[in-house]
Amino acid sequence: MAPLMGGPGLEELALGLEAGSCSARELVEGCLDRIDDPVGEGARAFASVDREAAIVAADCMDKLRAVGAHPSRFAGIPVSVKDLFDIRGQVTRAGSVVIDGPPAAEDAPAVARLRAKGYILIGRSTMTEFAYSGLGMNPHNGSPLNPWDRATGHISGGSTSGGAVSVADGMAHAALGTDTGGSCRIPAAWCGLVGFKPTARRVPLDGTIPLSRTLDSIGPIGRTAHCCALLDAVLAGEMPRKIEQRDVRGLRIGAVQNVVLGDIEDAVAEAYEAALRRLERAGVLIDRISLAAFDNVAPLSVKGGFPAAEAYGWHRELLAARGNEYDPRVSIRILRGREQDAADFVQLRAARDALVVEAGAQISNFDAVAMPTTPILPPTLSAMQDDAAYGRANILALRNPTLINMMDGCAISLPASRPGEPPVGLMLASVANNDRNLLAIGMAVETVLRN
Repeated sequence: MAPLMGGPGLEELALGLEAGSCSARELVEGCLDRIDDPVGEGARAFASVDREAAIVAADCMDKLRAVGAHPSRFAGIPVSVKDLFDIRGQVTRAGSVVIDGPPAAEDAPAVARLRAKGYILIGRSTMTEFAYSGLGMNPHNGSPLNPWDRATGHISGGSTSGGAVSVADGMAHAALGTDTGGSCRIPAAWCGLVGFKPTARRVPLDGTIPLSRTLDSIGPIGRTAHCCALLDAVLAGEMPRKIEQRDVRGLRIGAVQNVVLGDIEDAVAEAYEAALRRLERAGVLIDRISLAAFDNVAPLSVKGGFPAAEAYGWHRELLAARGNEYDPRVSIRILRGREQDAADFVQLRAARDALVVEAGAQISNFDAVAMPTTPILPPTLSAMQDDAAYGRANILALRNPTLINMMDGCAISLPASRPGEPPVGLMLASVANNDRNLLAIGMAVETVLRN
């Protein structure tokens, strides 16, 4: 089956459910059919599929809707859940083989909030082991291929690789993911989708296996910015309210020039500049700027930064007992945490606190700042068998998104390419707690880029 990157958004699906032109049962069965497609990516995009439970839940939502008792307009829409979240009665393995249990006693809050609105969990999506890579490859569960060019075998990006592919291929209609340094935005950009990274404290992290509690955040991947805005409100526990799209005319966006354009591939540069020109023609004020704060991020990762230190603290005993069963490309990064002592970590925290203040002050005059989500196109799976090529691609994929996690901001990745072009993401970012405003801006910018 062909990918469905241009498939229906959540609003369109909700209208169909309300009108009776589709049922929850039909939506679930449609997703299951695509998961089961023998020439599709279902086996690599999902660690497990909740087939029977999803069908039962769909039938329940259809019966509740028939009597006007459904929990929300979106009740019955199937979503995938990254294998990093607790789901009651299931073992959370985080894309690894070293975690044996026990099953989770309750849903993670993010999962529980989706269920409470009637979203149906279609299955656990695959991921980079323990979320520690931006490329989305996994030697245990397989690496789902990018919908852009399956014949050549490009990777999908990570760490929420299976989640993005599940949405692109119509195996789910949205995906729940996490983002520590781009893990929602990178696969969204490379799969022609929208990925949102909220302010880290916006959504509770309870019930998730951590990578870096300093930088971890929980966000959605969807087909539109509106999909991400709808899901963000649920995940943040907000009351439902209409999302007002901003007028693009007069928006002031700072197009960052330093750091984010380094080593950029020609196709990315061309799509990015073309997107900025379309925005300017629509009335957006584009200022080409340099942010001194961004120059100060790379030195904070000299000894692996927060992810290495905090991941090593969580994995130390597991690595001692079963380190030979880890993906070696993951374990070697975790083990870098041994390079930091307590003084290093204290200094790292202080430097990050200063960075947050500095970056916030420098972008406060803009509605948002813009940059390519990644400076590179998705490489091929075969090219990533070489460790040196893998390491370089991973650093470049993570570089731009990580800037926003380090400044404690929020960000959205939007498709910047035209149909038929290689997938390129345009990332818009803002300061902490400006999430809803950024989503409204993202919706407005998306409208320009799609026309």
